[in-house]
Order: sequence, then C-alpha cells, then structure tokens
Amino acid sequence: MLEISTIRFEKERVLEGLNKRFLPETQIGLIETILLLDDERKKSQTEGDIILSEINKLSKEIGDLFKSGKQSEANDLKDQVALLKEKSKVIEENNKRIQQELGDMVIQLPNVPHVSVPVGKHAEDNEVYRDWSGDLDILPSDALPHWEIAEKYGVFSLTDGVKLTGAGFPVFKGKGARLQRALISYFLDEASKAGYTEIVPPLVVNHDSARATGQLPDKEAQMYYIERDDLYLIPTAEVPITNLYRDMIVSAEELPIKLTGYTPCFRREAGSYGADVKGLNRVHQFDKIEIVQIQHPDKSYDSLMEMLNHVAHLLDSLGLPYRILRLCGGDMGFASALTFDFEVYSMAQKRWLEVSSVSNFETFQTNRMMLRYKDASGKNKLAHTLNGSALALARIVAAILENFQTTEGVIVPEVLRKYTGFDIIN
Repeated sequence: MLEISTIRFEKERVLEGLNKRFLPETQIGLIETILLLDDERKKSQTEGDIILSEINKLSKEIGDLFKSGKQSEANDLKDQVALLKEKSKVIEENNKRIQQELGDMVIQLPNVPHVSVPVGKHAEDNEVYRDWSGDLDILPSDALPHWEIAEKYGVFSLTDGVKLTGAGFPVFKGKGARLQRALISYFLDEASKAGYTEIVPPLVVNHDSARATGQLPDKEAQMYYIERDDLYLIPTAEVPITNLYRDMIVSAEELPIKLTGYTPCFRREAGSYGADVKGLNRVHQFDKIEIVQIQHPDKSYDSLMEMLNHVAHLLDSLGLPYRILRLCGGDMGFASALTFDFEVYSMAQKRWLEVSSVSNFETFQTNRMMLRYKDASGKNKLAHTLNGSALALARIVAAILENFQTTEGVIVPEVLRKYTGFDIIN
C-alpha cells in the first residue's frame, strides 16, 4: 500500500510510474481525491486538537475555581466543557470516517513501478533482460509434448485428477512422484546453502494475511475461499511466510531476513482457456519453493539481483534453456515495484513457459502489514520485502520431460539423481 506522504510529496513520480501501468482514469483520479481527503483529515485533526487543548485548559480552570470556592463560575465552565466534548466527539467520528475512506481509496492503488520498468500494456511489451544463446531446436520433429510422455511412462495423470477433484489437478505417480519430490528436496537444499531458513507454513490464511501481501482485494477472484471458516487457500508460500513478520519491529542488524518454504499452491486461474492450459502448462494446484527476503531499503535491489542469480543457478544446474524478462508496467503484479520473470523453453511445444517471478515490493507490503525496522537512531522505518519462485515445479517437470526425452526414455538431470535414485524415466 502506498504511503500518503509518498503520494503527496512525490506526486509527479507516483503519477509517472502509475501511468506505466496504463490504469483507467478512475484509478489515476484517486490520487487527487486522496490528497483532498487527506487535507480534510488534517484540517479536522487540527480542529480536534484545538478543542482538546481548550478542554484541558478549561478543566484546569474549573479545578482552580472549585478550590477558590467559586462553584457557580466553575459550573458555567463545566457546561462549556460538556459542549466542547460533544463537538470533539463529532470531530472524532468524522476523522474515523475520513480515515476509513482514505484507506479504502489507497488500497485500490497498485505499487509505483521502479524507474527501470519498461512502458507497455501487455506481455509482448516485456523486455528481454537476459536471452538464451544456445540451440533451442535439438529435438526431432516427432518429439512428444509432456502430457503424451506422461501417458507413455505413467508419470502423471490428468484424468485421475478429474475423477478425484476436477480439471487442473494432476496426480503424479511412480517415477513422476519421485521426480517431483526430488525437485522439492533439491531446491530446498540449494536455498538452505544460500542462507535461507526453511519454513513449513499453513496452507490456509486469514483475510489480514491475504490483504497484507496484496492478494486482497486485487486477486480475490483467483483465490480459493473457504466461506465457512473465512479462510483462503494460499496462492503461494509468500503469503504466510512474509506475514510471519506482520506487526513487528526488527532491528537493522537482523536484516536481511531470508526465508524459504515448500508448499502446494492453489489458484483458480479464472478465465484461462486455450492451448496454454494443456497438460501442466496451467493447473489449479502445483508445488513451489518460495524464497522471501526482508531487507533494508538501501540494499533491497542488491538482494533482488542476488535472488535473480539464485534462480538462474538452479536452471543452469538442471540444464534447462531459459531467458529472463523484465516485466513492463502493464504486465506487472499489483504489489510489485520491479519484477523479473524466468521462462524455460519447451522444445516439444516450441514455446516459453514461465517458471519463476522474482520481485521487489519495496515498502508496498510492509506498509500494509506494519513491518518495520529500527534504524541506528532508534527510528522505526518500513522495511522492503522481496520474493521469488525457486522454483515452480509443474512447468519445470513439463520442461524436463520434453527437453530431455530420448528414444529410450527421459534423462533425469544429473543434480537430481541422488534424490530420485534413478537416471532415466522409462
């Protein structure tokens, strides 16, 4: 959530950044409305402070008059104080109304994109930050897509998922299940080596947690909601892991706080259709390892590059061809200030599949969750939060099945073999 002080004192930067997102005029128009309403709030607050000061002054005088035996004059002042208290109550209620309206407006504004974010409306406008320099067409023309490989070798079943739950819920089997487990263990081990503390969080969160990291109200339609308990299935481990520090003040010496966690993730993917949903390309439940950092504002972009290199290392070690995109303003997430997407190349489908997003949210999440750090002078300041997928498994599995297929079977990447216990799926 944007700070009102930022909207007021950095108005031009905010407008310039938000215009990169191609927001509707009604949303951009909230900037002026927020500032006018904040002016009203400050005026009302000042009026209320003056009245409280007058009440305190008269209360002292009343005490002095009673001590002096001037009861009649004291009672007259008491009547004045009673009127002032009624007025103060009205002002207090008005302040609460204004604060509520301000909160309702500010929460509708997305984060201000970083200066390096390219202008653009759609995914086609994203900038290739790092391209793949190798060969992308090394498979024969009759190479199979991963859903046909899965059927051939019994790696996973989509029809069983339909039977148990519905479309978009794959059931991994045999060596497919072992491959899935191997990827989880490998990614967690690599995160631990990089200094991340492993967390096993709940898979459901309350409204406050979903709101704090920016899923609500922006992504409500994409989340599974348990109405009876007023809880949400998590779309990513970022939500519960980051919220561990909600309403907390940490010392500057504790930063960076580096956390990782494996969870299943649940997304309704409302409105998804077409060729991009075949097989594991787009499912409602998938496994993912998340890395999260809480960092000092002066160092958060260094941390973003560190996280970028961590994800790149994982893909390099698996031997998968990939590229990195810097997302344009129109394609970037609601809470992000800067996002890089990793895409692996599916040689059988001849298309790029997103497998990771690494983002810096700056103070957008911490302002919502009141996550602060105490600086050297003892002042409390908002920290920065970052997160990244390291990695999302469904499409990684799809890429491994397709890119490493041979006539004998699918070759397992060498770094995974100590986890799988086998080197080929056949």
